[in-house]
Amino acid sequence: MRRRLRIEGRVQGVGFRWSTAEAARRIGVAGFVRNLPDGAVEAVFEGAPEQVAQAEAFCADGPPHARVQRVAGADEPPEGLADFSIR
Repeated sequence: MRRRLRIEGRVQGVGFRWSTAEAARRIGVAGFVRNLPDGAVEAVFEGAPEQVAQAEAFCADGPPHARVQRVAGADEPPEGLADFSIR
C-alpha cells in the first residue's frame, strides 16, 4: 500500500521531517518526507496497511513543537520504495 499525505499547520522548522523519518523507520515503512514551498509538509509511506496507518497517525500529531491543523491523504499505486528518506 502507498499513501501520500499533505500535512498543514505549523509543521516546518519544528523537526517534523526528522521525527517523521525516525517514526517511519521504527514502524518499518518506506517512502519520503519533504517540505513544500507553501509551508506544508508532504509525506509518502509504503508498506503494509497497518504500518501505513501507524505512520499516518504519527503525522496527525507530529513532534511536540508542531501544531498540525489538517492532514489530507490519498492512496496511490505502490512504487516499491526500499527505504525512507528526507528530501
